[in-house]
Amino acid sequence: MREEKETGMRKLQYWVDGGWKTSKTTKYMDCYNASSGEVMARAPQCTVEEVEAAIASSVAAYPAWSDTPPNKRVQVLFRMKSLMDEHLDELTLLCAKENGKILNEAMGDVLKVTEVIEFACGIPHLMKGPALMNCTRGYDTTQYKESVGVFAGIAPWNFPAMIPMGWMAPLCIACGNTMVIKAASFTPQTSMRIMELWAEAGLPPGVLNLITCSRNEAEIFLKHPDIKGITFVGSTGVGRHIYEMAAANGKRVQCLTEAKNHALVLKDAALERTARGIVNSACGCAGERCMALPAVVVEEEIADKLVAILKKLLIELKVGPAYDKSSRMGPVVNAGHRKFVTDWIAKGVEEGAELILDGRDIKVKGYENGFYVGPTLFDHVTPEMSIGNMEVFGPVLCIKRVKSFEEGIALMNANEFANGSVIYTQSGYYAREFAKRTHGGQVGINVGIPVPIGVFGFTGHKNSFFGDLHTMGTDGVRFYTELKSITQHWFSEEEAKESRVLDSWDGMISLPDKK
Repeated sequence: MREEKETGMRKLQYWVDGGWKTSKTTKYMDCYNASSGEVMARAPQCTVEEVEAAIASSVAAYPAWSDTPPNKRVQVLFRMKSLMDEHLDELTLLCAKENGKILNEAMGDVLKVTEVIEFACGIPHLMKGPALMNCTRGYDTTQYKESVGVFAGIAPWNFPAMIPMGWMAPLCIACGNTMVIKAASFTPQTSMRIMELWAEAGLPPGVLNLITCSRNEAEIFLKHPDIKGITFVGSTGVGRHIYEMAAANGKRVQCLTEAKNHALVLKDAALERTARGIVNSACGCAGERCMALPAVVVEEEIADKLVAILKKLLIELKVGPAYDKSSRMGPVVNAGHRKFVTDWIAKGVEEGAELILDGRDIKVKGYENGFYVGPTLFDHVTPEMSIGNMEVFGPVLCIKRVKSFEEGIALMNANEFANGSVIYTQSGYYAREFAKRTHGGQVGINVGIPVPIGVFGFTGHKNSFFGDLHTMGTDGVRFYTELKSITQHWFSEEEAKESRVLDSWDGMISLPDKK
């Protein structure tokens, strides 16, 4: 069981050595049903000793797991894929309740786990190294990809299934590593249930451990000598700190951080379809995703018409409980984040942006205590306004007006973040120019959420990413492995008897023939 019941409140546990443990902490964090505002459970803020025990468990499990042949390791992943399919509806509902995503969004959150598991099932092929026979006369070189050791995964609250159990765990363990996941204390229950499924799939104890703790205890990962690498998703400030501290301690690091993705809408765009794409991208997952589309740069000639269509579509967007099939946008995660978003709306008004649609006072009948923010639309957002430049992480859309493609792409590229960027146009020329010149690491051409499937990886740029190797795809395999080069040369009977003096390169350079 991942919980103990005490005084009517579900107290969650943490997973170490193949089972749930009760924390000795006195500090717990409330986990809410975002739609109703009710407390679902309380997550432990694990102690220093418990975090270190989780690391020790993964250290102990590493030798046997890394020595398990890849084709045997992926048998666990094949079984896990079947279990994810079998429990899809259960996991979808749990994700919707604790995070606030509507049902089809929550299902996508879960299916993204399966997507990466399927990719990781190819690890016997993905870990194959290159070889060259006779690279110099009589010498052969082979490269192997080997596992690294114990990794730490520090997950955010906005994708409780996809990020810890999709982006982080599958490739890590498929490559022969072990991992400690720090699940987000706001939304740990979906990943906890998936943790149980990993055990059911046959993953040996200690290969994957799961804890919840505060930032203070998570600092242990950054300096611990047994942690070889860290993967993180969260804010830019924290990501930069993790990158600097962990790298200084000799660890490999990938930190995926904030974004302020922009779309450029040219005057030849299919306006109605473009507007629907923008609304979906801005308000999907209540805007709580780093690939949301919160800023639209539009040519002045069509700006008024686009704003009118957007306003109409946003008003029609039904906001309601995440698990109501008629809802088209759910709540944000909790009261603290709702205040964060509404404070940003107030900031936009203060900065002088024109508030076309205000979502701060929305009420959902029967769910008055839920954490709802309605779709919000600002127009005439200018370059100096922070509302248009910083991550709000809510259903807040900013319109910026420009006179041309050149002005638009320059405005977009001036932003410090570069997770993604989008252009809406029917022009092949401008689409190509945009793809070539945008700073965005993931580019959409008439695609509002241009996140590639897991085989390609997630490729943010600028202050949206700190590290050298991105998550998932071939970069992900490289992040979780290290290369070893083996060069060999076997003596013939004649060479074994030679007494000649060797050159300093020991045969590894093809020197010119002597004349």
